[in-house]
Amino acid sequence: MTRKQKRLAVILGGVSFITVAVLLVMFAFSQSVAYFFMPADIAQTEIRPGTRIRLGGLVAEGSVKRGQGSTVSFTVTDGKGNVPVTYTGILPDLFREGQGVVTEGAFDASHAFVADSVLAKHDETYMPKDVADRLKKEGVWEDGKATAKGAGMPVAQGVVRQ
Repeated sequence: MTRKQKRLAVILGGVSFITVAVLLVMFAFSQSVAYFFMPADIAQTEIRPGTRIRLGGLVAEGSVKRGQGSTVSFTVTDGKGNVPVTYTGILPDLFREGQGVVTEGAFDASHAFVADSVLAKHDETYMPKDVADRLKKEGVWEDGKATAKGAGMPVAQGVVRQ
C-alpha cells in the first residue's frame, strides 16, 4: 500500500466508526423518547398500546385510590379530559390531589394507562413547565389558580419558575 492509500484507509475507517457511533446513539434515543400529552390530547390522538408517553396535568380531586400493596390508581385531568392512571411503586412525598403531576408509562392492551414513574411538584411554587404551559394555553391555569374556565376542576397552588 502506498502512503496515500494508507491515509485514505485511516480516514475511511474513522468516518465508518463515527457513522456507526452516531447510528447507535440515534437508535438508543429513539428507544427512550416519550412524547408529552395532556388528557385532552389523548382523546384526539391514536396512541398504540405499548407506546411510551408522558402524561401531564392535575391529579383530580377524590380520584386517588390505594390498591393492594403499593398499587395506586388516580385520574389525571386538564379540565377538558380525564385519564385514569395505575401506578405500582412508592409515590413522591408531595403527591396529592389537586397538584401538578407528570407520569411516564404506556397504555396496555385494554387501553388503561400504566405509569412506571410519577413526578410531582417539589414545593408550593412549582408546577412542571410543560404542564403549566399547556394548562395556560387551554385557559384553565393562571399563575397559581384555576380560571373561571377551569372552575370545576381541582386547583393546584403555585406558579411556574422559569
